[in-house]
This record gives sequence, C-alpha cells and structure tokens, in this order.
Amino acid sequence: MQTHYIDNNDVLVIGRSCLDYMAVVDRFPEENRKTAFEFKLMEGGGQGGTASCCISRLGGRVAYVGKLGDDQEGRFCLKRLRDFGVGTEWVEIVPGGTTPVAYIFITKTTGNRTIIYERNSLPRVEMAPALDSLFNRSAVLLLDPEATYFSRELKKRRDRNIKIVYDCERWREGIEDIMAIADFFIPSSDFLKSKELNLDRLSLIEGMIRLNPAVGGTLIVTDGENGACYFEDKRLYQISPPPIIPVDTTGAGDNFHGAFALALSKGFDLRQAVRFAVAVASLSCREYGGRKGVPDWNEAMTIAETLKRVPLAAVNK
Repeated sequence: MQTHYIDNNDVLVIGRSCLDYMAVVDRFPEENRKTAFEFKLMEGGGQGGTASCCISRLGGRVAYVGKLGDDQEGRFCLKRLRDFGVGTEWVEIVPGGTTPVAYIFITKTTGNRTIIYERNSLPRVEMAPALDSLFNRSAVLLLDPEATYFSRELKKRRDRNIKIVYDCERWREGIEDIMAIADFFIPSSDFLKSKELNLDRLSLIEGMIRLNPAVGGTLIVTDGENGACYFEDKRLYQISPPPIIPVDTTGAGDNFHGAFALALSKGFDLRQAVRFAVAVASLSCREYGGRKGVPDWNEAMTIAETLKRVPLAAVNK
C-alpha cells in the first residue's frame, strides 16, 4: 500500500517511532545467565508509530508526525509505516540523526515481553505553521509519551474542535498539565504505582478513584489481561478482554490507544470506544511484533460487540 496525501484525518498522531529487534525465548533467563532464542524478527515500533499502523489497518485516515534518522533503521521504520498506508508526509528525516532501537525478549510460554529501549536523541517535533494546520483538519489528536511536552502548545489551542487522547506510560515533566487538559487520559495500571502519585499501596479501584479528581477529562486505565477500566456517569466500569491466548503482548497498549482514538473519530460513545479498543488490543496479541495481529474493522467490531462491561464502584466525580 502506497502512502497517500490526506486532506482530512480521522486521527493525528504525534510521537515516537523506533526499530524493534525481537527475540522469542522459551524462558527469560535470570540475571548473569544465558539462554538460546527460538527465533528472531524485526519490526517497526514505538508508541506513535504502532498506533498509527493500527489506525490505518482498521481503515482510518491517519497522519503521523515524528522524526527518524537518515540511517538504515530509519528507512526501515518509514517503509513499514508506508506499508500500512500511514500518512507520512509529516515525518521528518534528520540528517545524521540516529533512529532509536528497542530490544524485546518475548517469552514463548506466556506471550509476555521484556523491553530494553534506547532513549530518543532526535530533536523534538516543533509546532510549525504547517503542523498547526493539521489540528484543524483532524478529528482526534493522539499524543504518545514522548510528546508530553506538547501540553504547553495545547493550552493555547483549547478552542480547537479536536479531541485529545494521551497515552501515558510513566511520570514525565509536564504530565500534570496534560493530565488536566486531555479529553482522555489513558495510562496503564503500572502508572498508578509511580512514586510521585503515592498510590502504590492501593488497589487498582482505590488508586483510580484517588487519581480521578486530578484528571480534567475522562480517566481510562488499561490493565493487561484484565482489559480496561474507565469512569462514566460517576461510576467505575471494567471491560474484560475476549478469550485470546496471547502469543506476544508487544504493542497491545499502543493498539488500544490507536483503536480508541479512531473509535472517537467515528462518533462512538465512551462504552463503545473502550470495548472496541479492548477488542483490538487483545486480537493484536495473536501474532508476534505488535502489528501483524491487528484485526480489520469488521473483525474488531464483531468481537467488541461480545464484550460486557461490569460496574465496579460509584464515585463522586
């Protein structure tokens, strides 16, 4: 599939792309031990890059904004984005830049993965006039963790008719600002264990109730094999995943955020959007690499409609 110019987007994604080197092992070794891998593979990665591929695979119109180095890794990542039909006209190739890589070890028996990643040394994306115009032509903005600093720019643009979804990985500078202005603040359950929050001794339900008043929009928490929990109409709900045996959980969170953002752009209500995102994230775990297992729109909708929501607690907000 060739890259095409997109005049109007369902989703605008700003964030990280990297190259993932993956090795499948029967059992992850203890420290100071070694083990042979079953097989290896290579795929494009990064939260923003993978979410963009997911959106396009589901039939959405997506523009991805990010930076890559002019190295072999960068060329591979750009090709994979284009293979999925992602709009890449806004990807900047940095002369002499180094595309970050991640080393992922996938445990064959469980589908769990251990990631050792390289910090991004490429320059930040800046709010140029051309990029600013994309805000006016996109229904939803999805920011991944590396774009947290955009909170300052978004404060100036709160009058824009665009929904903001933030993929929260860990505590970062500026996260309190983005927590306040994002329409949908979506961390994983691990974020609630951040020392800055002082919630690590609480259960997931207790932690979400405690965090909820600090979130300006809607708080949604992904919880791995337990699906996702979210607040709506002063109640906390959970949507459990379908009965999928995971092969590889790499990219599941990225695919959740991508699917959720696309669902919003299509006018789904909150319950429908979370169900859809849980279905897509779960199905993506059927294959290695985070992208190959992403379903098409029809399969995702069929599975999403089977998922039930369960009320967990009443809240004040």
